[in-house]
Amino acid sequence: MFIFLIVIALILLFLAVLLIRAALFKPAAKEKTNFEAVSVNSEKAVANLQELVRCKTVSYHDHTLEDEAEFQKLLGLLPKLYPNVWKTCAFRRFPDRGIMFTWKGTNEATGGKGAGESEQAEAAVLMAHYDVVPVDAANWQEPPFDAVIRDGVMWGRGTLDTKVTFNGILTAADELIAAGFRPKQDIYMAFSGQEEIDGPGATHAVDYFRENKIKLSMVVDEGGAVVRGVFPGISGPCAMVGIAEKGLLDLSYKVRSEGGHASAPKPHSSFGVLARALQRVEAHPMKMILSEPVRKMFDTLGSESTFGCRILFANLWAFGWILDLATRKKGGTFNALLRTTVAFTQMQGSPVPNVIPTEASLLSNIRIAPTDSIEHVKQELEKRIADDRVKLEVSGDYSMDPSPVSRTDCDGWKRVVNAVQGTWKGSLVTPYLMVQCSDSRHYRDISDRVYRFSAMDLTAEEMELIHGNNERIRLDVVARSTEFFYRLIRQC
Repeated sequence: MFIFLIVIALILLFLAVLLIRAALFKPAAKEKTNFEAVSVNSEKAVANLQELVRCKTVSYHDHTLEDEAEFQKLLGLLPKLYPNVWKTCAFRRFPDRGIMFTWKGTNEATGGKGAGESEQAEAAVLMAHYDVVPVDAANWQEPPFDAVIRDGVMWGRGTLDTKVTFNGILTAADELIAAGFRPKQDIYMAFSGQEEIDGPGATHAVDYFRENKIKLSMVVDEGGAVVRGVFPGISGPCAMVGIAEKGLLDLSYKVRSEGGHASAPKPHSSFGVLARALQRVEAHPMKMILSEPVRKMFDTLGSESTFGCRILFANLWAFGWILDLATRKKGGTFNALLRTTVAFTQMQGSPVPNVIPTEASLLSNIRIAPTDSIEHVKQELEKRIADDRVKLEVSGDYSMDPSPVSRTDCDGWKRVVNAVQGTWKGSLVTPYLMVQCSDSRHYRDISDRVYRFSAMDLTAEEMELIHGNNERIRLDVVARSTEFFYRLIRQC
């Protein structure tokens, strides 16, 4: 009886701890801010975006497939579309389709010296890319490069990814210059024409900042957006601002054999060995990692959620295993936030159907969670496969460990938050981990204030259109994207 009472007491104590922690798990106090009304020329913003979309700036790994004239056409439009920027800001071209506008600020904190003249000068960087992925025009309802507007929606490749933010930055800057505004800090508007193929265009701007010892107070590139239904128990809009992004690794799995004629196969094929390796990897996902960006997201959104969800997210020390199990079984974006993921994407063997290949291979695209590493991932996969016949090799020219985590206790972060809340009133702004890659990854060694936010409010259906057929954007989103950058620039 005594033991029974002790057990009951411990259970009650456990429940009390859970409930108390959930009750105390409340949102941080918010400063009341009265956001000034902003009016941007939405018609001009839409018209400018139309012109950009009509440029077929499709990038390919095989450069012979590209139409360089279309890239030059877009660059040739810049003086016409953004005349004030063109007259006021120095324009610089880098190799590999990198371009940059430099908008000189008053630099009051450095006695009027320009960025690059003093190691104490700080500057802001606003980024986007103007290249787009290929299209299958036969499967589009509207021509992908005509920028057709119908029922308040513009159709076209690049409307979402990322000519809308390219245009938003430059249109906002153009209007502010016309209004006589001049920033305190230098602002660099840095764009790339090879982001979709992991090209080095953006690296040249990074080299420029490094060589000129320019400190960066803020870097803003594509990333999360304002979305709904992204977190359990929250129905309102959430602005997801990436403060880190996962690493990237393409890994090949190779099995060699003596080959031979397909009419007399041996009992076990190279593909059989690879299939077994694949099954073992998929059956044993990487362990869950509650990285700093994910913890901050859970703290921000979990504390705003229902009491039932607060019990879970305030007590992950007790219920983390539930989250681990559920995400491993379901997969998808939530799972990708919590662990290194391995996606098998390619398989190769014999070039003809009646020959057993002397080498068969698989390729997996791996996105590496913060605190994990390329070397550790390889070691873990070798343990799971446990077969010396399968040789693992890093594939391709590009791989990178996860980015450092950017700060959320500085002016750069506050500027982004203010611009979001002023533009999308009532939205919850939260840090998160970006599971895709962006050009901002190249800034990892020169700034700890890199923020990944695509200035758009998107539905789940619209998010699926990125890189897909019938990419399109609502015209009111185009206006709000411009408003966001207008508000952001005015704080610099």
